Amino acid sequence: MGAFRWFSLFLLIGLTCGSAHAERRVALVIGNSAYKSVPRLSNPTNDATLVGGMFRKAGFDSIDIKLDLNVVEMRKALREFGGKTRDADVAIIYYAGHGIELDGNNYLIPTDATLETDTDVLDETFPLDRVLFAIEPAKQLRLVILDACRDNPFAKTMKRTVASRAIGRGLAKIEPTSPNTMIAFAAKAGSTASDGDSKNSPFAAAVVERLPTPGLDLRKAFGFVRDDVLKNTGYKQEPYVYGSLGGDDVPLIPAKPVAVGPQPNPQDSVRRDYELALQIGSREVWTAFLTQYPDGFYASLAKGQLSRIAAEEARAVAVDKAKQAEDEKARLATEHANKVEQDKAAAAARAAEDARLAAEKAKQAEEVKAAAAEQRRKDAEAAVAKALADKQAAEKALADRIANDKAAAELVAGQAAEKKAQADGEQKIAAVAPAASAPSLSPQETAKLLQSELRRVGCLASAADGDWNASSQRSLTLFNRYAGTKFDVKLASFDALDALKVKPGRVCPLVCDRGFRADGDQCSRITCRAGSRVNDDNECEKIPDKKPATAREDSRKRDEQRKQVESAPAKPQSSGQIICNSAGCRPVARGCHLQFRAGIIAGGAANSGSNVEVCN
Repeated sequence: MGAFRWFSLFLLIGLTCGSAHAERRVALVIGNSAYKSVPRLSNPTNDATLVGGMFRKAGFDSIDIKLDLNVVEMRKALREFGGKTRDADVAIIYYAGHGIELDGNNYLIPTDATLETDTDVLDETFPLDRVLFAIEPAKQLRLVILDACRDNPFAKTMKRTVASRAIGRGLAKIEPTSPNTMIAFAAKAGSTASDGDSKNSPFAAAVVERLPTPGLDLRKAFGFVRDDVLKNTGYKQEPYVYGSLGGDDVPLIPAKPVAVGPQPNPQDSVRRDYELALQIGSREVWTAFLTQYPDGFYASLAKGQLSRIAAEEARAVAVDKAKQAEDEKARLATEHANKVEQDKAAAAARAAEDARLAAEKAKQAEEVKAAAAEQRRKDAEAAVAKALADKQAAEKALADRIANDKAAAELVAGQAAEKKAQADGEQKIAAVAPAASAPSLSPQETAKLLQSELRRVGCLASAADGDWNASSQRSLTLFNRYAGTKFDVKLASFDALDALKVKPGRVCPLVCDRGFRADGDQCSRITCRAGSRVNDDNECEKIPDKKPATAREDSRKRDEQRKQVESAPAKPQSSGQIICNSAGCRPVARGCHLQFRAGIIAGGAANSGSNVEVCN
């Protein structure tokens, strides 16, 4: 329990210190739509809800949204809000509804006002000075946003007790007397604002769009609001801001801090608290941890630890019950109790033992789950640490590269200035002199710069590691060939670096593998249409049709078959004609044909004749 008290104390101190330096911001939002004596306004309650949501998203400590307030409720809201501003740094009041200007003073109108005469304004409304009085205690910023410049229907029916008393159109100009105070009107003094055709007024929509921009000064934000409203109302309504602020930017939402150098892991504090709770390992500590961190990865691990503790407690209870059952069984046996009681005690002992074994298995299962979860935690933390280390290494490499490029650029500029100053006959000496005057670059750094430039012009495929090896020498040889230079490839010189710097793009041609073709600075795969393939010249050609292979026959066997055919007797073949006689019909023999002949009967007379078979 002592360790738990220390742990709770540490958590309380951390929470107190975290909020001690935070800026306290409070807001009061009022929207009056349901007026009893004049027609209802459609947008103020919608605008108040929208603006209140903006303050809530901006992280204000207190947001009071009040809708359709009568005179008593409005007085109470201002009084309560004034109490909240006493310890606040920023206090903002937004009002949407009807307002009226009387003798140069501005008043906000509750929903139950009737304003039958001009003197009723003093009794049934709230002067703007009362609103400013409510936000007066705020230390850094006091802001009043008035969307109350609508065309006032009360002025049309109000009776004047004094004929010379002026009731203006819209609201009157005001100059705050307190420092760091701003008053934003939806429309310039003496003009009226529009409710628009949508759910929200143009002024409220622009305020919600512009003010929450992180780091944007309020003066500039209201300038953007002015531009948006002018554009959306056809340049008929111009918002206006009165009052002044100091020279520092005053944003509604502070700008996000720019990360400089390695940033701490936001989970480090949770991890440290988890490891501290793991060392203590009591139910109270894990409960306190889950109260502080109810969600997330470590909360799941803490719930697993609580399950393990619960299983251990259940196992201990089961062991005690099993031991008590065995003792009862032994006592009955010693006292020679009747068989029924002994059997009952034995059954109870067996049940208690089964419960103990089940609790033991449950405990082992929870321990296995907790161990697996702990291993996953360690693996995840190791992966995060490795990713952070890789990121830092990449950032360091990038910084080194930028520094090297800057040094090389300065070196080239120095060489150019030196060459221009020397005579034509001393150009070679001038080219060598800057190298001697720049001892800050080692041969390895010079080689690394030269390799980087060779990679840029497409002559080197390997990494720029500062090792001037055979691969780097071959790449400089390729550059000499295609650029027409004759630099010594065995040495990484500043002359070669100068020549590479002036090349705007690729010098060495891109060489691609078979099946790929050069496409700018990349190799693209060659795609042939169906029935074609890539040949050895890296071009598409039609795939030739495969002809069936004919088997070569044995000539001796073929000759024997031919002799057998020739020696065999010829088979009779018919000519396709048929002859019929008294014996029947048969095909005409091969080599024969039918011929018609006239017949002669007895007495010398000729008959009709018939077909006869004639063979040659």
